[in-house]
Amino acid sequence: MSVSTVTLRVRYAETDQMGVVYHANYFVWCEIGRVELLRSLGFDYKQMEIDDDCHLPVAEATCRYKSPARYDDQIVIETRISGLRGSVVKFGYRLFCAAGGGEPRLLAEAETVHVVVDREMRKRPLPEKYLAALRAAMEQGIANGEKPAEAREICSSASERP
Repeated sequence: MSVSTVTLRVRYAETDQMGVVYHANYFVWCEIGRVELLRSLGFDYKQMEIDDDCHLPVAEATCRYKSPARYDDQIVIETRISGLRGSVVKFGYRLFCAAGGGEPRLLAEAETVHVVVDREMRKRPLPEKYLAALRAAMEQGIANGEKPAEAREICSSASERP
């Protein structure tokens, strides 16, 4: 699976005084998408931490907002692997408002960069079982034309260990 899709509804608590989703909530939704992508690849993020001492803190996060989301909108989160190296994983996200029968409206495009660390926050390589699954998902996305050109360059160096 190259893209994971999750659907949720905007809760009232996620909106501001103007009835628009508060900008930081998009990053919460990205986390939901990221965790579900990992689950779709056959691993549970919680177990990655417990069993393999493999943690993925966010080192960088960007979001370009295109259109506002409002209370009770149905949101679709598309998540994919957009970059991969031995100790760095990039996830790309597209968030849509599902229109009732019409074309979904793009709300935002985001990316998060994660550095692989142990529980003491020391950088470490991503264990091979995760690296292989993430690489396969990313390469499948490239083969399907879902990746920008820069992801191909990162993918080709995926076996390098920084």
